Amino acid sequence: MNTWSVEVRRDDAALAEIRAEWDDLFTRCATATPFQANAWLAAWWGQYGRPGRLRLVLVRFAGRLVAAAALRRERRWLCSVLTPVGGALSDFVDVLVDDEVAEPATQALADALAQLSGWQVVDLPETRPGSVAGTRLVEAWRGGHRVVAASRCLELPARELDEVVADLPSHARKTVRRRVNQIRKLGLGVVTVPAYQAERAVGDLLRLHTEQWQGRPVNPEHLRAEFRRHLGSAIPEMIRAGQAELFEYHLDGRCVAASLAIVGRDLVGGYLFGAEPGLRDRVDITTLLLGDALALAVRRRCGTMSMLRGDEPYKLRWRPEESINQRILLVRGASPRAWLYALAVRARRAAVLLAKRRLRRSGDQGKTSAPPALINKAGD
Repeated sequence: MNTWSVEVRRDDAALAEIRAEWDDLFTRCATATPFQANAWLAAWWGQYGRPGRLRLVLVRFAGRLVAAAALRRERRWLCSVLTPVGGALSDFVDVLVDDEVAEPATQALADALAQLSGWQVVDLPETRPGSVAGTRLVEAWRGGHRVVAASRCLELPARELDEVVADLPSHARKTVRRRVNQIRKLGLGVVTVPAYQAERAVGDLLRLHTEQWQGRPVNPEHLRAEFRRHLGSAIPEMIRAGQAELFEYHLDGRCVAASLAIVGRDLVGGYLFGAEPGLRDRVDITTLLLGDALALAVRRRCGTMSMLRGDEPYKLRWRPEESINQRILLVRGASPRAWLYALAVRARRAAVLLAKRRLRRSGDQGKTSAPPALINKAGD
């Protein structure tokens, strides 16, 4: 019988228990990114979730899962807020909807969220352009909403490194080709880590990442045991599912660098990197990373190689295209606290942009050098 049903689960084991259903829906949602993979979300909840806070909203049609949202309930600025499972560790957040029944499934999900008690704002902080949340869910929402510009992401079309270099200005092209030759002469061995070795390799990656940022500001979350356990649990499953690849770089019999890339239907993203400080003196790390990330994107037939969040100057040298994430706020009714929350989000965003402009001007005056990695994941 073709009937619609809604289930809301709050138990800590829920994400792990519906893995098969979730993974099946994931393959039927064209805009899904690896940050919506069950392995990523379940591992995150296992380390950062708090009992009683999960709000897993599941919509089924004829018994089949066709829409889902993994959220957690938080208290922010005197408001009860639903935010995505995955938190600030996810560069892209979204809900999942079956493409074949996208319109009615999204409407059913929006109505299920509206009927869920105990919240005033749904806050989806980093939705990618074209996401379900930023298109169909906003259209289906019967209440108020606000859309605020979020992180800037820089992307390159998926091509071999030599093709990307050929399109650079003459002076930049010569510099990059010299760096590519230095990398080739060094003779680094590159190994793709299999899933059964991924937990061990994650530990090595984080050790190298810590060494790389020694004495300089680093995201403190990357130094915590919870983050290591999260990646150690998520990445083996994601490698098995084709949603991630982990590279190790060997020289003189030891691992001197490692990088983690996430793999989606249409993009490859450089998520985290670590290298011995001495390697930086011998080769240009960004060129090394881009070469392998671009090759992976071509190999997987993805259209885009994303540098993910952040617009650091060393990324801009590659003349990337700009993509702006959106922060989606769904507001319940006429709640004054909810609208005050939305105003506070916009004010905070304006303050962050002002601080970045001042920092950039200060950096230009001081001629600061670029950090030695493709990315450095920021917090919220």
